[in-house]
Amino acid sequence: MRSLTRAVVIVIVLLAAAWFALSRNPHRPEAPPALHAQIAALDPVAAADPVTRGRYLAQAGDCIGCHQARGGAPFAGGVAIPTVFGTIYSSNLTPDRETGIGQWSADDFWRALHEGKGKDGEYLYPAFPFPNYTRITRPDSDAMYAYLMSLPPVRQPNRDNALRFPYNVRPLVAFWRMLYFTEGVYEPEPQKDATWNRGAYLASGLGHCVACHSPRNFLGGIARADELSGGVIAVQDWHAPSLTSDRQAGLGDWHVDEVVQLLKHGVSDRYAVFGPMAEVVHDSTQHLDENDLRAMAVYLKSLPAKASDDAPPERTTESMRADLVRRGTQVYAEQCVDCHRSNGEGVSRAYPALARNPGVIMGSTINAIRVVLNGGLPPGTAGNPRPYGMPPFAQKLSDDDVASVLTYVRNSWGNQAPAVPPADVQRYRSVPIE
Repeated sequence: MRSLTRAVVIVIVLLAAAWFALSRNPHRPEAPPALHAQIAALDPVAAADPVTRGRYLAQAGDCIGCHQARGGAPFAGGVAIPTVFGTIYSSNLTPDRETGIGQWSADDFWRALHEGKGKDGEYLYPAFPFPNYTRITRPDSDAMYAYLMSLPPVRQPNRDNALRFPYNVRPLVAFWRMLYFTEGVYEPEPQKDATWNRGAYLASGLGHCVACHSPRNFLGGIARADELSGGVIAVQDWHAPSLTSDRQAGLGDWHVDEVVQLLKHGVSDRYAVFGPMAEVVHDSTQHLDENDLRAMAVYLKSLPAKASDDAPPERTTESMRADLVRRGTQVYAEQCVDCHRSNGEGVSRAYPALARNPGVIMGSTINAIRVVLNGGLPPGTAGNPRPYGMPPFAQKLSDDDVASVLTYVRNSWGNQAPAVPPADVQRYRSVPIE
């Protein structure tokens, strides 16, 4: 009865808000033909054959990240995608006629990307980021289809999703779509140049950055005003930082070259990626043309700073904070200074700087706590084939030690951020790094 009541409430909420979604009619002046031509000229695979072009686009979309299980065949699916509503399993994208997309036409594939509907017209769950892929152009969709159809067919039946009621009632997705899905190919902004528009197309469409780097509400929707302001990746307990021009938690004081370096190699002079983003760099962004990465960086850095709700309130007194810093000074000197240096500047492309590091000073402390406890390794990339790893300290440092050293780091060398209570460390001590 409780589940039924919850289902009814959800439907009522969706219906009550649907008029707003249906009334949306975003209008944008058409971009001049010259701008379209300039954007097209920036496409690094524009002249490539469809299969080569599709391979590049599939990498830009990080398709393999969700459609290759560990130890499994590429694009054969079966990856468990945990959500707060249950588990969704990715589908087989190889051209096997029985278990894959071998009987799909290019029109069927386009409908999936553009409309979020399967071959038989069924609604796809938004764990598949069709709200972003809808922006992909038809020629790019056709190229991706050509690439997937060139792969060896793999016979691997798709697994049934394990969603709780009422989320397993697929027709209810129609109401979700009314609120959070606007169908439409990306239209260039005529007030922006070709580089900005190319970056917007890649980041907001194929790259679907918003899917992880935005907060989601109880229905799994993203409010347009909150896009790319940062958010916790549900169930996985990783925090995807803001990608706006916020100067503390985002890209505000980053140089474009630093963003390109991070996306290409997984490390930069001030940052290194771990967790889910390390997989994105390994499988996707390291393979992209540097001009495309630069275009994405230009676009992201232009986004206005947005207030993030990830900053926890200060939960320590001044005396507690002082004690944590005092203890953290000693822990840092004993455990961290050899790699990250006494001035917090680290070693370029080896041990990331902790001074002015957004991963250290952003409101959420999830990532910092987990990396100190469990260690981590940036992705191995062509430009950084032997990455330096962070050793785990879970067995060596107590909750008080970890909280102390993080509080010290978050308040040294110009950093300024709330203290880390030991209780927060205890919460994430049992969470695996993957």
